[in-house]
Amino acid sequence: MRHPETNAQRRARRVRARLARYNKAGLPRLSIHRTNNQIYAQIIDDAQGITLAAASSLDASLRSKGGANIAAATAVGAMIAERAKTAKVSKVMFDRGAFLYHGRVKALAEAARTGGLEF
Repeated sequence: MRHPETNAQRRARRVRARLARYNKAGLPRLSIHRTNNQIYAQIIDDAQGITLAAASSLDASLRSKGGANIAAATAVGAMIAERAKTAKVSKVMFDRGAFLYHGRVKALAEAARTGGLEF
């Protein structure tokens, strides 16, 4: 039996397809995933199918901030920007998936921009 897709899955696929259409320069993608308890970010090179850099609120240095608040999202944004510099990535396409650009997702994006990522 086929499991029905949720609206969130359909919306995420639509956003990803739109990014692929507009990504003519072949930029890596900054992908965000948010759960009730944690937030994750990774920079993915879709051409090669590899992850260039990753950060999450589960990292040892960020566990004390908690995972489900704006402070943790800001710290993850700063960390992903720092790791992107190490991986020699400066420009990315922002992939928010099915998540609205609000709250923790917005805080992570703004911290990544402040850290030097361009999108």
